[in-house]
Amino acid sequence: MTATARTESTAEVTIADAEGPESVTSSELLTIHSARALAARRVVFAGHGLPTLAVSLAQHTVAPEIEIVYESGVTGARPPALPRSISDSILVPGAASVMPMTHLFAYVLQGQRIDVGFLGAAQVDRYGSLNSTLIGSDWDHPDSRLPGSGGAIEVMAGAAEVFLVMRRHTPRTFVETLDFVTSPSPHQAKSAEAGTPPAGAGVTHVITDLGVMTRSEPDEELTLTSIHPGVDAAEVVARTGWDLKVSEALTTTEPPSREELRLLREELDPSRIYLR
Repeated sequence: MTATARTESTAEVTIADAEGPESVTSSELLTIHSARALAARRVVFAGHGLPTLAVSLAQHTVAPEIEIVYESGVTGARPPALPRSISDSILVPGAASVMPMTHLFAYVLQGQRIDVGFLGAAQVDRYGSLNSTLIGSDWDHPDSRLPGSGGAIEVMAGAAEVFLVMRRHTPRTFVETLDFVTSPSPHQAKSAEAGTPPAGAGVTHVITDLGVMTRSEPDEELTLTSIHPGVDAAEVVARTGWDLKVSEALTTTEPPSREELRLLREELDPSRIYLR
């Protein structure tokens, strides 16, 4: 299966094989690549939105034994259907346990029992610090006021690593300086010379509509390591608010398979709760 076309505005691609052409939306592309990144991971803290869908897809494909943890206090979730939120009652049947949020944050997150924290954000900088609080320079009168941290700062602090999924790769979302630091990266926490730095590696994978960026060391910048079919590395650099590094071993991601698309469209999210 190969990618044959991509629309500039939405990162929608068309794949083609013996069965003919198939259009893939940006949300489907992001979800599939996010799920694939969870192969060989065990315990995942799933944030709201595409992370919830991606973890469900991973449970049906590359990581059938994955244990899903939700901020609402549910651990080891195996819901019979896709939850509509991180507090959906459908998460309870079949779960390993349900505990108060205070216990979840104190013993699971702070106890460093999470392999991957899967989050979204409004802005990210070159070291993986996140903003999910506001857009604009004026706290009292911001351009946009966002939901805030939720559990994002605790996930950054306690998870072994953080995966970030971003629907749009633009200079407004990938910025040199965050409008507000909701979740400081290990690099930023170290630079502050106060408090306790994150226990883990911080953001190690960023999956966007253009490709995948990765980093591993606390003071290492995000580097473009993979691009989606039909995307040019120069386009990704141009849409990033800093001088993005490009790996010398840059690869092209494998297009979605027919089976991955079938699972998303027919079994996991047929009403397109998240695949908007």
